[in-house]
Amino acid sequence: MENNNDSNKDNRKKNNKNIIIISVVITLMLFLLFTYMQSMINASTYKEKTYKEFVQSLEDREVKEVVVTSNKVEYKLKGDDKNITYYAAGIADKDLLNRLESSGADYKAKEQDSSSSILNFVGSYILPLAGIWIFLWLMYRMISKSGGGMMGVGKSNAKVYVEKETGVTFKDVAGQEEAKESLTELVDFLHNPGKYTKIGAKLPKGALLVGPPGTGKTLLAKAVAGEAKVPFFSLSGSDFVEMFVGVGASRVRDLFKEAQAKAPCIIFIDEVDAIGKSRDSRFGGNDEREQTLNQLLSEMDGFDSSKGLVILAATNRPEVLDKALLRPGRFDRRVIVDKPDLKGRKDILRVHAKDVLMDETVDLDAIALATSGAVGSDLANMINEAAIMAVKAGRMSVCQADLFEAVEVVIAGKEKKDRILGKEEKKIVSYHEVGHALVTALLKDAEPVQKITIVPRTMGSLGYVMQVPEEEKYLMSKDEMLSRITTLFGGRAAEQIIFNSITTGASNDIEKATELARAMVTQYGMTDEFGLICLESVENKYLDGRAARNCAESTSGEVDRVVMRLLKECYQRAEKLLSENKDTLDKIAEFLYEKETITGKEFMEIYREVTGAEEEEKETVLDLSFEEVSTES
Repeated sequence: MENNNDSNKDNRKKNNKNIIIISVVITLMLFLLFTYMQSMINASTYKEKTYKEFVQSLEDREVKEVVVTSNKVEYKLKGDDKNITYYAAGIADKDLLNRLESSGADYKAKEQDSSSSILNFVGSYILPLAGIWIFLWLMYRMISKSGGGMMGVGKSNAKVYVEKETGVTFKDVAGQEEAKESLTELVDFLHNPGKYTKIGAKLPKGALLVGPPGTGKTLLAKAVAGEAKVPFFSLSGSDFVEMFVGVGASRVRDLFKEAQAKAPCIIFIDEVDAIGKSRDSRFGGNDEREQTLNQLLSEMDGFDSSKGLVILAATNRPEVLDKALLRPGRFDRRVIVDKPDLKGRKDILRVHAKDVLMDETVDLDAIALATSGAVGSDLANMINEAAIMAVKAGRMSVCQADLFEAVEVVIAGKEKKDRILGKEEKKIVSYHEVGHALVTALLKDAEPVQKITIVPRTMGSLGYVMQVPEEEKYLMSKDEMLSRITTLFGGRAAEQIIFNSITTGASNDIEKATELARAMVTQYGMTDEFGLICLESVENKYLDGRAARNCAESTSGEVDRVVMRLLKECYQRAEKLLSENKDTLDKIAEFLYEKETITGKEFMEIYREVTGAEEEEKETVLDLSFEEVSTES
């Protein structure tokens, strides 16, 4: 320990010596530059002439004023816009006074003052030099306090939390039990290392939090900060990257140096893909980012985990990270923070609803079932929107209707009260939406209808049909996918049957149907033409989920033909179902045209009344779903 202190002192002395040398060099350069600039200014406003030229100017009556000193004469000329002062060395001239009198110029004699020369020298040279020294001294003090590079550029700017300063604990995190368990072990290891080291277990060096946006990766890290009761360094991957090459690497070194001094502690790097992208030289790269990544890899190998230093990192793009960063020994654990299931959504809703006043009508289980696919941030937003709606309505607590409307606002936007559809357009939208709903009711593998509306929304839909699954599903059968595509085409088929024409309203339906059909062909092996072959692989799984082609151009053309066949068959099926039930379609569309919004219960009552069908088991009491079939404007 003493050797380390001595080496640190030596390093500080060397750094101070280097700073002094640099300061002296900078001062001399600035002083020379200042002197040169002053001489250039003087050269343009103060010019030397011979005494003969001065006398000639007097005789030509061109001189405006003259100042005579013991060793020179200074004068200015008439009509000189530049206001230049000329001077000539003084000589013994007995006729000077007569010449001055006859020239008509203003003249005076000035005694040479040694003190004024000293003041001019001090003002011209000494004061600027002192100012430069004072500036450099203040800059040196700032550098010393920052402990980093020039003006602290190379110093880590991580936020440091200690104990429960973040205000978040594991009690505030719901729906991610497996992730919490993995991180709880890390926290317990920091608090009680003895019970693990007895059998030879070592503290994991790092854990990588991976999952879609909004699932709670940063919240989990803050919960670790609240539970760990050790120093917690938090920063983003972009904090390391600057325009100056080497600054990021310097910040990494400073971060680990500071963390090791405060061990046991935890480092959290959010959006680590900003500096951890794969080092691929084929397309060039940012030297600054690669140097930062190399330094991070070196530091993660260099520190001693027995001191209790743990690294957490979060990303939603694990596929772009460098392989060297992901290997065991650097990030020993990959903690998946995925979209919550039904139980997880229930728990998340309860966590966010605990501080919100709610009445007895609220059923969070129903909301959880209706929000399949929502992440934690979506659910938190829904609870907050419901509370805002209750306040706007003048109520003191949130009711179930507020929560339903909040779900609708989050997934479809607010109602556009200023957009009034014409009679013809309103009729088209009514048939379009009822076409979706009626196909759903006629297909056994479709999810039940919960709401139909033709009220325009701010996110572009002129109307939509909401469906809700009877239970949480993790698999989708081929029949269910075909039923889904057929349902999507129900709106376009209804337009064709009733109006013998089509509109732009089915654009979003066609997009979704094509996406499903292409996935059946290229990813799920659900067609006889290709069988069990993967023709596309999903990239950016946790972001847009875009598929990349893994086949030849000729195969891709064949894929398009198979997809078109599937879509055509589903459309024909939808058209046939609606043609056979045209009376039901007319009756429900007329009712929707008048009411603008109807519930799934009202829809099924009219359907049974016209068709005489018996009540189906798949009907449910919920009124809302996170999934929707929309009509785009």
